[in-house]
Amino acid sequence: MTAPVSPARLSPRRAIVKVHRWLSLGAAVFWLLQAITGVLIVFHWEIADAGIPGAHRPTDLAAIERRIATIERRDGGMTVKSVWTAAGYEDRYNIIAEDADGNGRTIRIAGDGTELRTTRAGETSLMGFLVGFHHDLLGSWGSWIVSISGILLCTNLVLALVAAWPKRGTWRLALRPAARGPAAARLYSWHRALGLWVAAPALVIATTGTLLKFEGGVSDLIGAKPVSLPPNPPAGAPIGFAAAVRAGLAAIPGSTLTQAAWPKPDDATWRIRVRAPGEIRRAYGGSFVLVDANTGAVRGTFPAARAAPADAFMSALFPIHTGEAGGLVGRILSIAIGLWLITMIVVGVLLWLRRRKPRKAA
Repeated sequence: MTAPVSPARLSPRRAIVKVHRWLSLGAAVFWLLQAITGVLIVFHWEIADAGIPGAHRPTDLAAIERRIATIERRDGGMTVKSVWTAAGYEDRYNIIAEDADGNGRTIRIAGDGTELRTTRAGETSLMGFLVGFHHDLLGSWGSWIVSISGILLCTNLVLALVAAWPKRGTWRLALRPAARGPAAARLYSWHRALGLWVAAPALVIATTGTLLKFEGGVSDLIGAKPVSLPPNPPAGAPIGFAAAVRAGLAAIPGSTLTQAAWPKPDDATWRIRVRAPGEIRRAYGGSFVLVDANTGAVRGTFPAARAAPADAFMSALFPIHTGEAGGLVGRILSIAIGLWLITMIVVGVLLWLRRRKPRKAA
């Protein structure tokens, strides 16, 4: 009798290559969609504002307050919840409001309060669709898919680095793609070289994006805490938007308005969010000023520069993921990394198809 032959055991490196290959093939569609939408929305604030006509108007807080009063009086009574910077063109803002039936509206205004566009709940532009698709595939169930695919992508980038890691003395050869030889060998050489060059920064982008999907859990895990103070009991009519924002901007000299959130029924506190000088966040600053809505006095100032390490870490995730931390160059590099990921996915699938053909022939 012939003794049964036991199948050859895969070496650790070959096992890693195999896992990397099948993970890539299984999640390639989701990664490709995430990479494409990510590339398209890096400048989505500027693109959105470019499609809304209107001359530049310097910010006039009193004029914006009058516009808010007009909005609240019309259509049977609107309730303004907050004002955000539009993040695209300078001195443009979004007024977030609800009508009497609880339907949301977003009114884009110029710095002098001139209304530029109103968007009702459920309406979305092409850029809005792409942003929603990139964040959560336009649904809560999609958010889980994006989260899981993000974890797989981070894991797979680590596996790819381990699998492609050159032996001692072969780094120069590995980092320079082959220009000669069989087509499949050249394609693999390019795939490996591109991976070694860009996998590390791509891992940073993918990791920060994935952590943002688990923001609440990560914050609790590392001890990050939201900016807050004990509730401030209301005592009469609160101060207006303009006075609250002026107090917030004065508390952190040189800052610009990011958000103004209205006082709550049980807490007479304006929550003013600003971008302080030197912050790595380009649009939505991470510094806060809490203003007493009864008196106009500053209750607390929380500059991003003096944030606790855990809070600073959480605040840095978004600008690192979008490239904002590096300014214009960083955002362009973010696009380049997205294009790199698209290229790697396409080249990886082509390699897999080329390797399947000889096996079928055999």
